Amino acid sequence: MIRGHEHRAFRDYLVYEKRFSPHTVQAYQSDTDQFLTFAEVQYGLISVSEIGPLHIRAWMVDMLEHGISPRAINRKLSCLKTFFRFLLKRGWVQQSPMLKILAPKTGKALPVFVREEHLAQLLDEVVFPAGFEGARDRMMLELLYMTGLRRAELMGMTPESADFHRMQIRVKGKGGKERIIPILPDLAERLRAYIDLRRTSFEELPANLLLTDKGAPMYPKFVYRVVRKYLSMVTTVEKRSPHVLRHSFATHLSNKGADINAIKELLGHSSLAATQVYTHNAIEKLKEVYQLAHPKGKPKG
Repeated sequence: MIRGHEHRAFRDYLVYEKRFSPHTVQAYQSDTDQFLTFAEVQYGLISVSEIGPLHIRAWMVDMLEHGISPRAINRKLSCLKTFFRFLLKRGWVQQSPMLKILAPKTGKALPVFVREEHLAQLLDEVVFPAGFEGARDRMMLELLYMTGLRRAELMGMTPESADFHRMQIRVKGKGGKERIIPILPDLAERLRAYIDLRRTSFEELPANLLLTDKGAPMYPKFVYRVVRKYLSMVTTVEKRSPHVLRHSFATHLSNKGADINAIKELLGHSSLAATQVYTHNAIEKLKEVYQLAHPKGKPKG
């Protein structure tokens, strides 16, 4: 089989050297597995050293024919680049076949976000269940929207992540990088109350801040289900995921005139380019205001 010791070593590299989250490691492994299976089945390859640009291009065509979007293909190609860079570093291939691969072009899609009034409705009007479950659900939604956390960062929080004296939380982001995010007084008050309720709700407590109904650490699908359930009550946007709340956090800050560099630091982006996409939503908001307010603007309705 083509998946030998190189494939196992790649996983260790992602975990111990790159320090990727379990979710990211799983995604990288899944994408490389898909390609290696294709190379085995379609071409009978038995070694990574046999792989060339032809095999990768054939895989790209196969994915396009199966309706996979250019954006998803580019993500998979990015995983392969990392894989072959690792193999080259270890001396298991002479050169990376990815050097001759051109990624398919994609249109720049703006981040999906939930309107401010809809999230205000969620947090001010929706009635959450009584007891631990409701407090946990609300805290999950508030932390995602009011701090811009990634799902993995949320799942990795502990009660000690909160510093109530300084009104901030400390989270571990991509690559194990830590960052500090300020929190508002209302959120701090509810977070403190949740931590007290958490302590009295279960006999044995894991280190994680947010727990399932049975007191176990949360897992990705659990977070997704909770977020989707509540967003479905207030919005019709197609995507209703934890990351949409992160997008909403950044978009609403940008719309209110927050400095783009400050948003970058809050989100934990390593590059300003990743943050600048939110300025496009702000520009769209300005266009909308202009159309409504200017005497020569087109009236709606």
